[in-house]
Amino acid sequence: MTQFDPNAAASKSSGIFGLPFSAKEAALVLLPVPWDATTSYGGGASHGPCAIFNASKQIDLFDKELGNFFEAGIFMQDESQEVRDWNEKARHAAKKIIDAEILSEEEIQHTLNKVNTYSKKLNEYVYQQTKSLLNQGKKVGLVGGDHATPLGAIQAHLEKYPDMSMLHIDAHADLRDTFEGFEYSHASIMHNVITKTPLKQLVQVGIRDFCEEEVHFIEKNSNRITTFFDLDLAEKKLTGESWSNICDELIKPLAKEVYISLDIDGLDPRFCPHTGTPVPGGLDFNEVLFLFKKVIQSGRKIIGFDVNEVSPGMMYEPSQAIRDAADEWDANVGARLLYKLCGWTIKS
Repeated sequence: MTQFDPNAAASKSSGIFGLPFSAKEAALVLLPVPWDATTSYGGGASHGPCAIFNASKQIDLFDKELGNFFEAGIFMQDESQEVRDWNEKARHAAKKIIDAEILSEEEIQHTLNKVNTYSKKLNEYVYQQTKSLLNQGKKVGLVGGDHATPLGAIQAHLEKYPDMSMLHIDAHADLRDTFEGFEYSHASIMHNVITKTPLKQLVQVGIRDFCEEEVHFIEKNSNRITTFFDLDLAEKKLTGESWSNICDELIKPLAKEVYISLDIDGLDPRFCPHTGTPVPGGLDFNEVLFLFKKVIQSGRKIIGFDVNEVSPGMMYEPSQAIRDAADEWDANVGARLLYKLCGWTIKS
């Protein structure tokens, strides 16, 4: 770090946040996953990692609460072209079902099998990458992509931290058995976590879009799932309860080791208008940051995380010299949330 000037403009060759670290030098490694095969409303999340990387270089590195935490080293791996290829093939197949094309039962099953096969490849890739990094003593954060991406990362973290619990910030419960027939849909990630991993406690915050099936699933698994619905949180705030006291309640079910899964649509959609499935309501930017802080102040440790569903819109083209500033807003917000989450993870 002796030759690195944090006040200088980030160079084109620099890494995430304009930092100079290699993977070997970094305490925390970010795994980008360009995947949005089953997104059924707005698309573009597969461009999220690239958009966040580009936006990250204009962040001032010094942090009022955490100082120069970046000196511990943060590195973002290159995107996997193989994952991009899988995503293109899976999305092309899934589109037939998403667009409600008239298909025979045989064609539907063939399509579902194809999408699920590529999804399993994705899960195994993420698992192996995360496990390898954890075995090297790295902290790992995943940058999606849609919210289907972190299953393998969660599985790898559970092998190293079997007593960990998960803090899930989202507009959606993501507890559907399948969605549109896709076993590894972005709308099924937490159902897969509960049914396919030994996670002991899932704490959901900001949930405001869900189906009756998901409510029944929460009730059936009340020993493992604690859901704080956005309507109830909003009512507490509107009747004068402080966000600090609310955070204490949100954190209470969590174990000492915490994995954070952050879907950007958990925030008020003014912060993420291009995300795939925006929903009115949600958390303020500073409320999310304060919640991270309260997790650490409570004596808990953030051992890993994922940030998902940041989308610059369907028309995003990373190589464009000039892009609509509105299309960069989501990536700007996502990059700043990511930076702060990196900081609290390194701090803890």
